[in-house]
Amino acid sequence: MITIRRRLIIWLIKAYIRKMGKTILVYFAIGLLVFFALRLSFKYVYPKYASYQKETIGVVGAYTTDDLPPNILYKISKGLTTIAQDGTPKPDVAWDWKIEDNGKTYTFYLRTNIYFSDNEKLTSGLINYDFSDVTIQRPNKYTIVFKLKSAYSPFLITVSRPIFKKGFIGIGSYKVKNIDLNGNFVESIELVSTDNKKNLVYEFYPTLASSKTAFALSDVSKIIDIPDVNFKKTSFYNFKNANVNKKVNYTQLVTLFYNTQDKNLSSKTLREALYYTIPNQFEEGVRNFGPFPPFSFAVQEGLNTYQQDIPHAKLLLEKFKSTSPSAKISLKLNTLPYHKKIAEKIAKIWNSIGIETKIQTVDKVPSNFQVFIGEFTLSPDPDQYVLWHSDQINNIAHYSNLRIDKLLEDGRQTQDIEERKKIYADFQKYIVSDPPASFLFFPYLYDVMRK
Repeated sequence: MITIRRRLIIWLIKAYIRKMGKTILVYFAIGLLVFFALRLSFKYVYPKYASYQKETIGVVGAYTTDDLPPNILYKISKGLTTIAQDGTPKPDVAWDWKIEDNGKTYTFYLRTNIYFSDNEKLTSGLINYDFSDVTIQRPNKYTIVFKLKSAYSPFLITVSRPIFKKGFIGIGSYKVKNIDLNGNFVESIELVSTDNKKNLVYEFYPTLASSKTAFALSDVSKIIDIPDVNFKKTSFYNFKNANVNKKVNYTQLVTLFYNTQDKNLSSKTLREALYYTIPNQFEEGVRNFGPFPPFSFAVQEGLNTYQQDIPHAKLLLEKFKSTSPSAKISLKLNTLPYHKKIAEKIAKIWNSIGIETKIQTVDKVPSNFQVFIGEFTLSPDPDQYVLWHSDQINNIAHYSNLRIDKLLEDGRQTQDIEERKKIYADFQKYIVSDPPASFLFFPYLYDVMRK
């Protein structure tokens, strides 16, 4: 009985296929065409669902929403100006500007087709820069005027800072989707591109080691701006699934600062002798002999630089000893932990020419020192008033040079680029001839990413 029923079912199926086979094939083909047509139209009508990428990036450091790294901020928004590599300002949100009143009044003319990520049009009333000692006027929706109490030529660099509305709403190619905070500090921030095709999630780690571990464990797909690629007893170069990108950090200049008020280091002769001992190359970065990056509009070519010259250093040292009441010279070299290897290299040279040198590791800029290895942050503008002017608290070398003071004052009050070039050419010439510091190198940084 079961065999008869099975044969009957098979016979019925065959008969149905013979009768309806063509119809089934036609509808099947139509179904495939409809499926692919819908998929294609879905892609163009709803692109945010069609092509979606997500990248998770590890960043080292503790940041609040007020001081996020520039490479994140400038993805979210733009400023009135943008800065070319050589440090000159270019139009951005403002298509043009006018400087009047001997450099104390800046008028910016806004583009009329700029929108925030929430689709609100940018007008002068939505620009909320909070500058001290600056009066802001808004003559119309697309003009904004800043009146300064005194001339300040780097102001065009200052207004390159990104513009935000309340809620971290900007006018860049990305918008903020989510921020996770731990107290005041950002633990992670998620950005989504304005075309909804890519998400960037930045995860912040308190230490370099923890960021490297996160990458090794695949918690992040990329770690950026790390000073080295060592991991445990190996290197990220040896990871089969990792690519390493080496780059130069031109915003930080590693520098050997001399305390010019020290009884020995107040001598220009001794400071010059020490400068001539510095190696011409550092494996940690790109050697730099002056206070500016090589591409700055203010760099003066052909300046006399302190190429390493040990015999000349010894001659200057003997000259110093002849005028010093003590024939023995001893120095304490303070260094931040991550510059200790450099300190050891320099101390070895100094000891070899008769300068007794002891190294002390510190975790911040010491309030009192003889020699200190640290770094300073370079603005795109060549203005270094706060670093070397004699009345500035950040002048940690306690440098006092009236000629340098005057040049620094003129440099930040002069608007003409060509005139500023002349001023900073003199600044470089005189600060190299009477060095408060030995400029060392721009450090290498690394990005490590999944293949």
